[in-house]
Amino acid sequence: MAFTSTIRNHVWATVVFALICVLGFAARRAIGRVYSSAQATDLIEALANAGLYLGSAIVTASITTLALMLTLIGMIKRMDAEFDTQTYRNIDLIARLATASLMIGLVVLLAFTLPVGEFDEMPDDWFVRLYDGLFASCVVMVGLVGATVTVLYRTLRRVIELMTPGEDV
Repeated sequence: MAFTSTIRNHVWATVVFALICVLGFAARRAIGRVYSSAQATDLIEALANAGLYLGSAIVTASITTLALMLTLIGMIKRMDAEFDTQTYRNIDLIARLATASLMIGLVVLLAFTLPVGEFDEMPDDWFVRLYDGLFASCVVMVGLVGATVTVLYRTLRRVIELMTPGEDV
């Protein structure tokens, strides 16, 4: 019940996450089938070049988001305005999404530091599976950040509406 309620209250975040995942799936399909471990190794190295920057940027953004959510909670507690439970639920969801993207980002950064070309004794399909897993992790990581930004925007909009006198927001 709580999961269904969360999805219903955050339709835009769900749509953004799903759209990014569909775009990632389409990009993976556009790359085509990986036929050999040598080809997969080359693709992993190419993905690692961009993935290290992407992962570090997402880790930085997630940590910053978590720190700012702590600041927002402190600010809300000190204000005279009353905030409903939905605002606090949104902040909790932002923290969960940012934490999930942070953890995936850390795993992706760790995975991209492995010297993939140096593994000689691995089965041939291992490299293909590693590439698919890393590509999927990057897509999910970006999708989570997109959902986080969407919930963050809607939460900030809600806080501004409650703080602003009048109805001009």
